[in-house]
Amino acid sequence: MPQLTTNHDAKLFQTIEERHSVKQYEKGFKISEKEKEQILTAAALAPSSWNLQHWKFLVIEDEKKKEQLLPIAYNQSQVVDSSFTVAVLGDLEANKNAEAVYQTAVDNGFMTEEVKNTLVGQINGAYGRGGTFARDAAFLNASLAAMNLMLAARGLGYDTCPMGGFNGAEFVKAFNVPERYVPVMLITVGKAAKPAHLSSRFSLEEVVVKNSF
Repeated sequence: MPQLTTNHDAKLFQTIEERHSVKQYEKGFKISEKEKEQILTAAALAPSSWNLQHWKFLVIEDEKKKEQLLPIAYNQSQVVDSSFTVAVLGDLEANKNAEAVYQTAVDNGFMTEEVKNTLVGQINGAYGRGGTFARDAAFLNASLAAMNLMLAARGLGYDTCPMGGFNGAEFVKAFNVPERYVPVMLITVGKAAKPAHLSSRFSLEEVVVKNSF
């Protein structure tokens, strides 16, 4: 398994190395609202194309809602045993965020109104061309936020499991997700009941190609 050099920020690299997918949680363990906010704030600080912030986070913590989620997640027990589950949703209409994002930049003197209008026009043009662009951007950028969320949780001493195994169509229906958003993944968050199984990783020689194939 590749090893991280920890000469600079040892805590950051330790957090990355310690993050593993946990599927068994201490049922009933509560994470404070302050820490939930820290985790979600870290997720929202992720980078995104054009700074459009293509995400919404649906936090599922009510016990009845967890039970409702269970069959949708193919009866994977971590969704009811963990402290809460975050449904990471990608924004298919993130271009609608552009005006507000760039007007703030104009108001703060970071760009001119002319530059803002040019950027907003380019963004709307990209989204207006159709195809898979909007969906691809929603998944790409929401996934960046998801990684931030998992690392933040681990940094606070909690564990997570990203889940792609769920019925997206049923999820949308059961949780009243607007058409604007697409479910990207579920992430369970909580305290591990037992350590996760360590997983192997390919060596850098197997995964890195320099300059060209």
